[in-house]
Amino acid sequence: MIVKTIACFIGSISLFDIPAIASATIVETGYIEEVIVTTQKRAQNIRTVPLSVTSYDGDFLSKLNMEEFDRVSDITPGLIIQEQSPNNPAFVIRGITSDNGSPQIAPRVSIYLNGVDVSRSRGSHFELFDIDRIEVVKGPQATLFGTAAAIGAVAVITKKPQKEFAGELTLGYGNYNSMEAKGFVTGGHTKLQGRLAFSYRKRDGYIENIAGDIGSQSAGGIVQPDLNGLERFAVRSSLRFIPNTDLTVDLVLNYEKDADTGTSFKSGTFAPTDGTTSPFSFAELAGGGPLSADVLGNDKLGIDRALYDANLTVVWSLSDIWTLTSITGYREFDSLEVFDADGSQAIYAEFAEDATGNQFSQELRANYAHEKLNAFFGVNYFNENGRVEVPFLTEEGTFLQCAAGIIPDLPCVAPSGAVGSITAAQNLPSIYYASKFGNTGNFHIYSAFADATVEATDRLSLTAGVRYIYETRESGGFATLPASILTGAPLIDFGYVDTAGSTVSEKDNFDAILPRFNARYAINDTINLYASVSKGRRSNVIEVTSTAGPNNTPVANAAYVPAEITWNYETGFKGRFMDGRLDLAASLFYQTYDNFQVTIRQAGITRQANAGTARNIGAEGEFRASISKHFELFGTAAYIDAGIDDKAENGIFAGNRFRLQPEWSTALGGLWTIPITSAIKVTGNVTWTYRSSVFFEIENQPVAGVDISEGAVHLVNANIALADSEDRWALSFYVTNLFNKDYIIDAGNIGGLFGSPTLIAGPPRFVGVQVSTRF
Repeated sequence: MIVKTIACFIGSISLFDIPAIASATIVETGYIEEVIVTTQKRAQNIRTVPLSVTSYDGDFLSKLNMEEFDRVSDITPGLIIQEQSPNNPAFVIRGITSDNGSPQIAPRVSIYLNGVDVSRSRGSHFELFDIDRIEVVKGPQATLFGTAAAIGAVAVITKKPQKEFAGELTLGYGNYNSMEAKGFVTGGHTKLQGRLAFSYRKRDGYIENIAGDIGSQSAGGIVQPDLNGLERFAVRSSLRFIPNTDLTVDLVLNYEKDADTGTSFKSGTFAPTDGTTSPFSFAELAGGGPLSADVLGNDKLGIDRALYDANLTVVWSLSDIWTLTSITGYREFDSLEVFDADGSQAIYAEFAEDATGNQFSQELRANYAHEKLNAFFGVNYFNENGRVEVPFLTEEGTFLQCAAGIIPDLPCVAPSGAVGSITAAQNLPSIYYASKFGNTGNFHIYSAFADATVEATDRLSLTAGVRYIYETRESGGFATLPASILTGAPLIDFGYVDTAGSTVSEKDNFDAILPRFNARYAINDTINLYASVSKGRRSNVIEVTSTAGPNNTPVANAAYVPAEITWNYETGFKGRFMDGRLDLAASLFYQTYDNFQVTIRQAGITRQANAGTARNIGAEGEFRASISKHFELFGTAAYIDAGIDDKAENGIFAGNRFRLQPEWSTALGGLWTIPITSAIKVTGNVTWTYRSSVFFEIENQPVAGVDISEGAVHLVNANIALADSEDRWALSFYVTNLFNKDYIIDAGNIGGLFGSPTLIAGPPRFVGVQVSTRF
């Protein structure tokens, strides 16, 4: 009867946005534990936070075997995370994507790691291990999470050291030669405690790459590894110093090394030798041939990425009502990714992205808590330096034939798999052409913020907050564009002129005021209604290329795109029912956008543009239910109608849906524990997720005749384990994509600029076994 009641109730609210009910643990009594979050810079029960917040603790993520951001988004309403590679994550909150890797363009979603903004896309990906909790906050949150939180934030908090000695080790093996090892050890004494955690994962690629093999067009050449494989190592050391009861100092150091194989950018136009254009069958991505190592930096497709991170947090309790917090962060990344943009055996559009960046931030915040007033105020300084260099390599005869069809009836790639080339057709040796372009960004952002919550009555609380931002943004561009041997001019200029090794730049200052207003009304001790209005802003863009100035000296060619302004209007409820066995939350939201920023194709290159006005209306929701002390259910649902306003002044984008955003997304899961004896138990869980169709490009149109959308996707994941009743050891089995569904995670990509749009296959069925021990 309980299950039927819950099902009927969920069915009645499936059109409503159930904001996020934080993950919780079912205790022996069968009740759901209360969930505490720090979204508003103080510890609060999630039901009393007048925002749409979802929080998952580390134990819950571990039970579901979730080690990557995209898996977390599968069960989070209003959140989509796409991972092409560690270098290219896309964070989508309520239909709005933040995935542009240019250091000249600001993120839209704040990614926080232990209180520090790490939102730059090339550095925002990190392994999820030894996690205390994840908090996903939707809607503009500049007051709480800084300038990048134009549409929301994802905050990750890692586990801290403890005094008692403890540790854990997990080893695993699965199909595609998957291997993993992870664990931690912690301990100390009253004043000084330490923790060391690590994670290592390796897996072969799941899309075969025949390049270099016998029978391929590059037989005898460089043998490329299979695509979409991974190899990632991460280690984290944490030190906690507590000299007295009023002062806590946390130092956290992170290092991560990623060496994934190439992304399966497979052409939807040109088939591999003896193959098809299906993104799920084998590919023939040859890379740059004999000059790849010299020009692109590596003769193998894939990524070589190193990430360094340091965080120092000091919390000083000045009195019973005043607390002072200092958060200092430094982050640095160095990433080289070599990819075959045209997705075929032709040495046509071979690229690399050599990205480096560093950032420093310092925040000083004071918290006040006394009777009817909770408040905080402070200042923040954020500095970021980024540089992206993009080498380009092609064979001149292939490029001219594929791009312009110089020789009639000679295809770029023939049905037999043979590559069409002007030089080969004339029995000439290959002529390789290399050039490069790039951009830089240097930003200094100063902000002051204040936020206060007043208990107006015993049931009504009112919150107002504001952040003032002043920023200096400097963008630069550079290019090396030699003349082609066959044409006497650069094969492609990417919108630049040759800068002869120098960088041209443009600099400007901007400021903004970003407020938020919230109200919460407590119907009783367990049910709350709330309303929220907040403003978000994606910073102005100064997009710099180069052009010829006086005496043909290269000068900056700056295109200004105005700041994108968002207003979010939201209302919802959060409640606990059935004597603590059911948590529910629901919300409705409406968002408006002015100067909506999009990335478009223009003259063979990508550019940032102003698509005009846009709007977004939707509903989200989730529930968590304890059916018994041995079984629990959870579920989420989101409906989002997001797109460019259908107005003539919005031009070609009028009426288009946002990219990467399904109209509907849902998840339903169950977790159980079955005691076998007093010493042994069986645990398990099953999760079903659904997403409706998406477009992968804002144009919402086929590219070179190739569909760049994906239909509805249903996925089922499961885990089962035999474990000690006190969790001292466990033997577990997992499967993801149980029914081995074929689906794509992206389409179009850079290959679309060259008439060869590419498609990336989603992961197939993965199965494996893990052995864990705790001490």
